[in-house]
Amino acid sequence: MALTRSRRPVALGVMLLLAAVGCGSGGQDTSGERGNSRLTVWLTVDARESWPELVASANTRFTKKHPGVEVDVQYQQWTTKNQKLDAVLAGRNAPDVVEMGNSETTNYIVNDAFATVDPKTFDQSGQWLPALADACRLDGRTYCVPYYVGARVGVYRTDYFQRAGLAAAPGTYPELIAALDRLKKEYGTKDPGFSALYMPGRYWYAAMGFVKDAGGEMAVEKDGRWQGDLSSPKSVAGLTAWKKLLDDYYVGDRAKDNGDQPAVVGQGKVGVFYGNTWEAEAAADARSGGDPRLQGKFATFAFPGPSGELLPPFLGGSTLAVPAKSRNQDLASDWIRLFTDRESQRQLIAANTLPNNTVQLGEVAAKGINGPAAQAAARGWVTPLAPGWTSVEKSNILPEMLERIATGKESVQDAAREADRRIDAVINER
Repeated sequence: MALTRSRRPVALGVMLLLAAVGCGSGGQDTSGERGNSRLTVWLTVDARESWPELVASANTRFTKKHPGVEVDVQYQQWTTKNQKLDAVLAGRNAPDVVEMGNSETTNYIVNDAFATVDPKTFDQSGQWLPALADACRLDGRTYCVPYYVGARVGVYRTDYFQRAGLAAAPGTYPELIAALDRLKKEYGTKDPGFSALYMPGRYWYAAMGFVKDAGGEMAVEKDGRWQGDLSSPKSVAGLTAWKKLLDDYYVGDRAKDNGDQPAVVGQGKVGVFYGNTWEAEAAADARSGGDPRLQGKFATFAFPGPSGELLPPFLGGSTLAVPAKSRNQDLASDWIRLFTDRESQRQLIAANTLPNNTVQLGEVAAKGINGPAAQAAARGWVTPLAPGWTSVEKSNILPEMLERIATGKESVQDAAREADRRIDAVINER
């Protein structure tokens, strides 16, 4: 599964987007004389690499419904997609459908770059995963359609568990702690480089799960303006629980992120890690720096949180939007309807990807590698839907805060307070 392997939110070219204001945002029929017989769809390379059959199937169904209309699917890299989109939105030749990371949509929406869509005309819209659906909404209107999602889970070495006398994956937080204690005793005492739990200090998707689990937030909206909330008592409690887990079980560089996680796990000195399901396969794939000898030695579980509930995972996923400058808005919406309906979602499930709705999460095989991810997704979250959140991420505020906490350079409270100050400075930018 290619989900979020290289995804990084990209800063928005606001001045370019402002050129799109007033260029149309309704669902009017523009497929006539102003339109053309070609529908241009921008998808990321994930679709080409992981579910090309779905793309082909949707295109066949669409052209059968709209004879004479050609669908031109153009695959984009995550690292350059938004820069290219900003450039075309300043001109006249905008694509008709664009795929967006769910944390990328807000700035485009507030700058009127996308047309509105009617959610009632899309299959299972009443059951869209809230974390995806909320990213598509502003002031009661809907500007994009949830596409697919992925949720992080616990991944463990089954052979290490068996040798340590652990019969099953942990189902509760006390069971997780007991399993990590057993792994640490069994392997850590013999090898000081062994990490019962791999969770590097700058891994903010993991740390924010603990914040959410404690009832905290990264930022909150008050009186129409956003502000950081990491120094609130609940957020501090979550960060404190995360820090204790690192202190007790993580052996490694606390000043790094999880970007090379499969390669590190592939070295064979990790018992449990927290990540995407595809990383279990990547840790046994030489192309990702993993070790092929580890093939078949990983399994997944829904990672429990200190609260007694499952640790809320960040839902990394995609949405599909119709640019306001598209000359084929109705056709574009119809293509999205087919590409995201329940038939298409079943094809995503078959490709080890989670669907966009809560009903079909139940169709994911419970004992498959994605079963725990489907279970965890119900408690999933996305980044704050604030206009300047991309600026927060670009500024590395969260990783730098976590590094100071993880390395002991600052207390949780002091580091969180400084992070809130930095968040407040940029989070309301458009």
